[in-house]
Amino acid sequence: MTAHHLLQVAALGVCVAFAALPTARAAVPVQPVIPGISEEAGSAIAQMGKTLSAKELSMTARTIRVYLDEAGQPLHIFQTMKVVVRRPNRLTVQLSGDDGSHDLFYDGKSASIFSPDANEYATIAAPADIPSALDEVQDKLNIDFPLNAFFSNAPDKSLLNDVVAGWQVGTASVDGVECRHLIFFQRAGVELELWVEKSSEARPHRMIVTYRLLPGQPNFIAEFTGWNTQVHSPDSEFAFQPPADAKKIELGPTAVPDKEGGK
Repeated sequence: MTAHHLLQVAALGVCVAFAALPTARAAVPVQPVIPGISEEAGSAIAQMGKTLSAKELSMTARTIRVYLDEAGQPLHIFQTMKVVVRRPNRLTVQLSGDDGSHDLFYDGKSASIFSPDANEYATIAAPADIPSALDEVQDKLNIDFPLNAFFSNAPDKSLLNDVVAGWQVGTASVDGVECRHLIFFQRAGVELELWVEKSSEARPHRMIVTYRLLPGQPNFIAEFTGWNTQVHSPDSEFAFQPPADAKKIELGPTAVPDKEGGK
């Protein structure tokens, strides 16, 4: 397997579970029925932001990405993602599902993507904080994350970036937990629905992102379980130790996206 192929596979695996579909660009911005963010929706997101800003946390996400194939038929890609975070500079992501298994390790100095199926990995130097490291992973490994807002320095502000309207639709039970059902609208034609626990912790239990202006209105669905803000993971959990027989993929110029569009 070539370096380019590994990066393609890794990018697909992580993109399904962790990164958003390409942002829709509206020729004419979508105007929501009710402009502005309601007080109860804003308060719920602010509380959720405090929970997501915990120094340490872990959770499991079951995700579905729905998109159109080349023939215009909707396809569903299922994955399970296990995440462990220690702010400001530790992160691990374990992915398994329809696109195989892929693991991401970030230890504050480097980031590695490992494919157990192919027994291959790639490693890059990374900045000393999670948001900057995720940006570097996107630039150097062509891997993007739809949940990167959860791990930003201000999760509530990142989630509401470019939002022009939002409110509480009602309440609903998710896995036996009473949640506020919130909806938000971005200028770019993206709708974000969140089911946020109706408590002081305000943990997110479900998320749906719908791209109204893309063909077929594809969406990304995630359900979150196992939230834990008392993880106390050792440094060794975030440091990648490749198997003795694993092949390291050396990243050459062709594996790094050209920010100038190839010019």
